[in-house]
Amino acid sequence: MFFEYIRTVLGNALERLGYRAEPHVELPRHESHGDAATPVAMQLAKQLGKPPRTIAEELIAAMEYDPSMIAALEIAGPGFINFRLLPGYYADVARRIRAVGDRYGFSERYIGKRANVEYVSANPTGPLHPGHGRNVALGDSIARLLEAVGYRVTREYYFNNAGRQMQNLARSIYARYRQLLGDDYPFDDENGYRGQYIVEIARELVEEYGDQLREESEEHLAICRAKGEAWCFASIRRTLERLDVHHDVYFNEYSLYTDGHIARTVEQLRQRGLVYEKDGATWIATTKLGLEQDRVIIKSTGEPTYRLPDIAYHCIKLSRGDDLVVDVFGADHIATIQEVLAAVRALGYDTTRVKVVLHQMVTFLKDGVPYKLSKRSGEQYTLDDLIEELGADVVRYFFAMRAAETQLVFDMDLAREQSETNPVFYLQYAHARICSVFANAEQLGIDVSGHADFHLLEHPAECALIKVLAQFPDVVLRAAESLAPYIVADYLHTAAEAFHTFYHECRILGAPRDEIVRARLALAQATRTVLRNGLHLLGVSAPERM
Repeated sequence: MFFEYIRTVLGNALERLGYRAEPHVELPRHESHGDAATPVAMQLAKQLGKPPRTIAEELIAAMEYDPSMIAALEIAGPGFINFRLLPGYYADVARRIRAVGDRYGFSERYIGKRANVEYVSANPTGPLHPGHGRNVALGDSIARLLEAVGYRVTREYYFNNAGRQMQNLARSIYARYRQLLGDDYPFDDENGYRGQYIVEIARELVEEYGDQLREESEEHLAICRAKGEAWCFASIRRTLERLDVHHDVYFNEYSLYTDGHIARTVEQLRQRGLVYEKDGATWIATTKLGLEQDRVIIKSTGEPTYRLPDIAYHCIKLSRGDDLVVDVFGADHIATIQEVLAAVRALGYDTTRVKVVLHQMVTFLKDGVPYKLSKRSGEQYTLDDLIEELGADVVRYFFAMRAAETQLVFDMDLAREQSETNPVFYLQYAHARICSVFANAEQLGIDVSGHADFHLLEHPAECALIKVLAQFPDVVLRAAESLAPYIVADYLHTAAEAFHTFYHECRILGAPRDEIVRARLALAQATRTVLRNGLHLLGVSAPERM
């Protein structure tokens, strides 16, 4: 929105000259270079066979613009055209922001498109641990961003309830069940799941069945498995609800086996000469697909490795016809996802629609040194515990505020701070401060929704704030297309900083004239909208009081 008028002026000049190029406009790297810049002259140089600066001169001569909005056009460096703007330009931008209202920042760029975002997908073998938090926050914020630019989004959870980990869960619960009955029954220290939650599940089985399961059998282990799966998944869903995270689809991994998808996938790969037997196991020839080595997909025991159901699952996802399929994984999946997508591609599916977000691990700090989260009792520290300690807003923001590909340092001391050094507090305080201004205005009987003359906003701090607010739609679009929520987090800090500067340098309710009061209130309202909408995209609340 900030560059809309300049793009129009530039585009018209290109058309007059008969030059074919996108009227690309960007923020200069340094404020001394003006308020906006275009590299289009340099992009046209090879096509036209002219020096960039000559093309820039031609473009400036062909531009027709309102002198109340643009002060000057300058050629810089090898051929950049820099634009210097007047307060009238900022007034026009502020007026348009107010006209859009609560939908400001959102767009219909991808209206009619469908996206599937799969995230969390933790095994139902225990409560979510703090490390899961990054996947939760990134996945849900990505889904919100895609919705903000027009996608119809389906949030999916891959319910991984097949395989050895579920057998280990069943045996762990059964061992604790027998021990609660007073039996000297061994616990598998190497493969068993520890934690008080296993004892709690076993205790519920004692209350429900008494000693009816005492005789060890596959049927009784199946009861333990079903009980544990239901208990763990209910725990996971409760935790996600605390973070305002909900899924539309829960895909059951076990259905891949019962519906024949696994067997069909192996057969289809075999028909393409990509499956062979060796050492009693079944292998996929991923070297034929350009990868470094072949991989086992069915062990000699007959148990599939995790690659095989992942291949079958992605074939199903791609067959649904979504325009975009997003997977949010930990960085430890980097090799596996390459193998899975290579196999899916070999089966004839368009994997260009699949975008994988791989996030690095989280390091927790306390007193400036790495800190292992734990309870005094020695029990497992869960994501629920982290939420209880810091609050859902802080947890969501801290997990989403850095680029996924970078390692995240989660500073526990900073997260507990109730001051402007805490980025969540800083943003929420800016929103609450604006709400306080409006509450005071209403008490004074000021009409906060009346006409506002934005041409009165000429102070550098006012213009700077408008300039930042005007970038919000482009920020949302860039974050959505990059699947990068941190872009919004960075922007919001800049917006809050610009507002605090404006607030301190330009009195709102104490302005010398009523017209200026109304104009500044309208600017504050636009800022409140941006902060609220941006925080929503990160799953963070925008409180009216703090």
